[in-house]
Amino acid sequence: MTGHGHGHGDGHGRGHHHHHSHDRIDSALEGSAAGLRTLWFSFAVLAATTVAQAVVAALSGSVALLGDTVHNATDALTALPLAVAFLLGRRAATRRYTYGFGRAEDLAGVFVVLVIAASAVFAGYEAVRRLLDPQEVSHLPAVAAAGLIGFAGNEWVARARIRTGRRIGSAALVADGLHARTDGFTSLAVLLGAGGSALGRHYADPLIGLLITAAIVWVLRGAAREVWHRLMDAVDPALVDEAEHALSHVEGVQAVGAVRLRWVGHTLRAETSVVVDPCLTVVQGHAVAVAAEHALLHAVDRLAGATVHVDHAPQPAAPDPHAPLAHHAA
Repeated sequence: MTGHGHGHGDGHGRGHHHHHSHDRIDSALEGSAAGLRTLWFSFAVLAATTVAQAVVAALSGSVALLGDTVHNATDALTALPLAVAFLLGRRAATRRYTYGFGRAEDLAGVFVVLVIAASAVFAGYEAVRRLLDPQEVSHLPAVAAAGLIGFAGNEWVARARIRTGRRIGSAALVADGLHARTDGFTSLAVLLGAGGSALGRHYADPLIGLLITAAIVWVLRGAAREVWHRLMDAVDPALVDEAEHALSHVEGVQAVGAVRLRWVGHTLRAETSVVVDPCLTVVQGHAVAVAAEHALLHAVDRLAGATVHVDHAPQPAAPDPHAPLAHHAA
């Protein structure tokens, strides 16, 4: 028999608290709303930063500042697909998309990775071109000030994105926040280029441009890894440990089978099986399944629901209850 991840609309009553399905829906909506607020804030801050840096880059001819400006511009633009993903994620599940639209965040994460890669190619190309054809950089005080503006804007955005992303469980938003944080440090590198140019070292600016490109590639590596993990349904093994520990302490559970967790947007879904006394009635077995799901909801952060399959302990001389499924096994 199977106790499903019912999302139990009737709640799991223990004491006076309940886990109604609409409570979890409200929580998901609140997470999406928080993500959207952070994204629009990020877009506004980085757009203003980009405009200020672009003006100085055009006047000064600094390739290091140009690379930083392009990177900040792409970082601002990544807010748009993430915002669309959060809006899609708020739609209710349908007969076709039975798990809802939370996976749109993963697709947005792929777009973010592609944008970071494109910015690395452009910044690297411009830096190499300027190394081969050195040019004097002007308006050095303005270039230095633009670097500081870039650092301040990116760090402000990074803190907001990482804090919100971790709170609502959005890997894409956290990855974008880490991206912004690295952008901030690359903005500070513009100061080194300006200092070298002030000392008459014309190669300093394009060299810093190459360092910024290397930093972008480093961010690309980390962001790609995070998005790959999410696309491949990877979870922190500690979450599996927490789930198994919680299930093993549920009254009536004699053993715990495989535990599977997957992210759908910024919430988790679980599938597991538990072994119970074969003498239990259907009603009693279902009660154990409900208690198991209840324990998981408390133990695993951001878990939206679980499907709990109930098995019974082997009985001597009794046929294998799973025999009809044997020919379907890989």
